[in-house]
Amino acid sequence: MIHENSIDHPTDAPPVDSAARRREIIMFLVLAFVIWPFVAIAVVGGYGFIVWMYQTIAGPPGPPPV
Repeated sequence: MIHENSIDHPTDAPPVDSAARRREIIMFLVLAFVIWPFVAIAVVGGYGFIVWMYQTIAGPPGPPPV
């Protein structure tokens, strides 16, 4: 339906059913407390592995031998 006023008002939005809201909250909690911690651990672990492999090839950091 086309309104005379083209600006959307909050009252024009359809009501959100409780099942959809519950699914959204559950998905947020799964993302926030399950998936993102594993992603963070994987990124930090991957970076540490890259540094470790680089140091096995190039040698440890420090002053050059005298």
